[in-house]
This record gives sequence, structure tokens and C-alpha cells, in this order.
Amino acid sequence: MTLTLIDRTRRTGPGIDHATEQGADQAVAPEAPPAQAPDPAPRRAAGREADGLAVASFVLGLIGLLAFNLLLGPTAIVMALLSLARRTRRPGRAYLGLALGVADLVVLAVLVTVNGTVAWNLGA
Repeated sequence: MTLTLIDRTRRTGPGIDHATEQGADQAVAPEAPPAQAPDPAPRRAAGREADGLAVASFVLGLIGLLAFNLLLGPTAIVMALLSLARRTRRPGRAYLGLALGVADLVVLAVLVTVNGTVAWNLGA
């Protein structure tokens, strides 16, 4: 998530007259600020966010192989797809997160087929 601050200060310099000198109640409109080039900061923030999504999908997919694969598998898949859609600089981690998320769901399907339940059973 990016946060953009906008400075909207009032200009009260000598170039702006709020009333004419004759005492009339007419106000002069302030000048429009000059056009500025768009700030590249939001683009960099979006790139960092996409990289973070790629790393998070990898980590959640890895943890999902051990526990909570019902929840972490689909979450890893969604995060990986979002990071790839946002043009991450780490596509390898996003693809690994996608593969691990799919592997989480495969492990879940095997556990449900073998045990007949979604719960893990590691011993007696």
C-alpha cells in the first residue's frame, strides 16, 4: 500500500490580490501552479510491493508444506499471481511461491485421500 501526501498550502504572495483596491467585494482567482512532472516514487513503491508479495508467497508456500496447507496454499498462489501481474523484479521467487502453493494443495489432497480427514496425524 502506498501513501501519497499532497501539499495544498495557500499562496498569499504579492502576486495574488484577494480584493481590488477600490474596495469592491470581488476576489481575484489565484494563479494555477505550474505543471510538474509526475513523481517516480509511486512506481518504485509498487515495485517494492510486488517484490514483497513474491517473497511472501514463497515463504507461505514453504510453511504451507508443513502446516496449514489448506489456508497457506491458496494464499501463496494468489500472492504469487499478484506479484507476477505487478511485474516483480523477482519472478523466480514468485514462480517458486506459485509452485509451492500448488504443492500445498496436492499434499492436502493426498492427506485427505489417505486419512479421510483434513487434519494432520503424525503419530499415535
